[in-house]
Amino acid sequence: MKKKIYLIGLLCCLCAGVTAETKWDHLTQRNELRVGWGDQLFESLMWHNPTHIVTTMPASYQQTYHENYRHNQHLWVEYQWRFSHWFGMGGMLDISEVGWDDVTRDGQGNELARGNNHFFYNVVLMPTFRFTYLHHPNVNLYSGFGLGLGVNGGTEINGYGKKTDIGAAVNLTVFGISANFQRWFFAVDFGGMYSLKNANTIFMASSRMVNVSFGARF
Repeated sequence: MKKKIYLIGLLCCLCAGVTAETKWDHLTQRNELRVGWGDQLFESLMWHNPTHIVTTMPASYQQTYHENYRHNQHLWVEYQWRFSHWFGMGGMLDISEVGWDDVTRDGQGNELARGNNHFFYNVVLMPTFRFTYLHHPNVNLYSGFGLGLGVNGGTEINGYGKKTDIGAAVNLTVFGISANFQRWFFAVDFGGMYSLKNANTIFMASSRMVNVSFGARF
């Protein structure tokens, strides 16, 4: 009888050990790949439909307005390698776009012509760093940042006659939380992406304040 009790106790210990190892095995999965979506709050505040269209001028008067803005949000992909349980490093590619119609109206506000193929885009490529300060089988809490290059282009021509500008880009993750389901996870990040060429040319400021992403660890 005692042998049976010892055997049952040993089996319980082994099962507990296996369960604990499986429960925390996401700590041994050093590779992480995620795809995500982020908001264009800054772009929607800076580039939006006209609040006033002239309707009190002669019909011979003409003016071109930017109308029907289309904010396509941020789409991004990120890979990271975790060097330790609290520190990871990798790279991220982020693409965003804003489109609009150029509408010519007369002095009475009547539409004379419309071109709907106007747009600008931002492509950001940067190394990223993440600091995880809480590991749990079901939840991770972390912060991070990235620093790289932003490329702005599209149909518009800047003051120097160019369609493309290149500048510095920064991405901050002030607070992030991921819900883990074995190798898969869903995450929400709060922070912001900033990109500028110089003090007078700002491509993004407080864009991507909220991100949602889905990914896998392996």
